[in-house]
Amino acid sequence: MVAGFRTQADAQQDGAFALNFIIGLVVSMGCVVGGFVASGGHMGVIWQPYEMIIILGAALGTFIVANPLPTIKDTGKGIFEALKGASPKGRDYLDLLGLLYTLMRELRGNARNEVEGHIDNPKESELFKKYPKVLADKEMTSFICDYCRLILIGNARTHEIESLMDEEIQTITRDKLKPYHALTAVADGLPALGIVAAVLGITKAMGALDQSPEVLGELIGAALVGTFAGILMSYGIAGPLAHSVKVSREKRCRLYVIIKQSLLAFMNGAVPLIALEHGRKTISAYNRPSIDEVENETMGGGGDAPAQKAA
Repeated sequence: MVAGFRTQADAQQDGAFALNFIIGLVVSMGCVVGGFVASGGHMGVIWQPYEMIIILGAALGTFIVANPLPTIKDTGKGIFEALKGASPKGRDYLDLLGLLYTLMRELRGNARNEVEGHIDNPKESELFKKYPKVLADKEMTSFICDYCRLILIGNARTHEIESLMDEEIQTITRDKLKPYHALTAVADGLPALGIVAAVLGITKAMGALDQSPEVLGELIGAALVGTFAGILMSYGIAGPLAHSVKVSREKRCRLYVIIKQSLLAFMNGAVPLIALEHGRKTISAYNRPSIDEVENETMGGGGDAPAQKAA
């Protein structure tokens, strides 16, 4: 019942994010263009497709030059995730906490060879198959299995595991934020590229000094549109889009902190449900599932509920 409610709420959040993006873009562009027209400006002056080709083409070219192919592909993926609002929601947190709880119970109560079967081959594990969204994230699944394996060995010290986790989380976060840095570089360069388009337009206008003032004024006005377009695309589109990618990716990286805190608490002797509380507290209050929701997810189902409650 709770899971269904959370899933419906998550879908509503996705729709709200997309709607906010559209509304924000319409308000921004509408006020700029509307204010220009209301002040007596003519839309024909702003519409300069060749200026846009110069600016956007140069921006795309420098983006390709500055970034390796994996980053270029990941940037496209990051933009899609940001526009879709594909950051973790309540259901994602419950799935992760449910998987961690089950794994910790296995580590606590079952023989080593039984647990190794799950973490060595998670794709074939019935335990992992119960949480397909977690299993679909190969990096996160590998992260969970690697540290469960270290716990299973039994010789690792908690502070050493914590240091190793911190280092890996920093590496993962740095990799996940490469699209943000790439888009930020493009946003920072767009005003300068707008000036390049404006200079080319002025150069064209200089070749028409023998024309009438009306023709010359139109050419100079068209040239200045390049500066306007570069600044608007930088601060009105590319910059906010880069920030959205950053927010989406940082929320995704927070899942690793949940895993870290839960497993470290378990290594320090906490029972699985208490260890989960250490992870749950790291979730933002906007998306944090309640204690009751976590208990329903971990202890409310299955035929071995008494055994779970005993754990």
